[in-house]
Amino acid sequence: MSLTILQPPGWARPRGFSNGIAASGRLVFIAGQVGWTGEGRWEARDFAGQFRQALKNVLDVLAEAKGGPQHIVRLTWYVIDRDEYVAALAPVGRAYRDLMGRHFPTMAVVQVSGLVEKEARLEIEATAVVPEEGGKP
Repeated sequence: MSLTILQPPGWARPRGFSNGIAASGRLVFIAGQVGWTGEGRWEARDFAGQFRQALKNVLDVLAEAKGGPQHIVRLTWYVIDRDEYVAALAPVGRAYRDLMGRHFPTMAVVQVSGLVEKEARLEIEATAVVPEEGGKP
């Protein structure tokens, strides 16, 4: 698998994400994940707790394709309340580092008027590029 961060000359370095990534390998698309457990139980009601669980869910699905956090090239977060998101940045950052380490894929955070799952505070979808079977990580 090949992964190259794209940073145009003269652009300010983004904080917490990449402007672009070029990658080759096997594409993995992960559906939007909310903050319930794999069994469909809500253990967290707060934004940061649901973020941790939703990102864990993304990584659990990715593991089924023999991928890890370092293979994610795109995350899109759909949040119900921008202010709630901003207020939770510190614990969200800790959860992100716990699960993703220092890997920062391309990202977008979009405020939406609602999600299908009524109790969800956010939903995260992802795209990853994992090595071809037998290839190097």
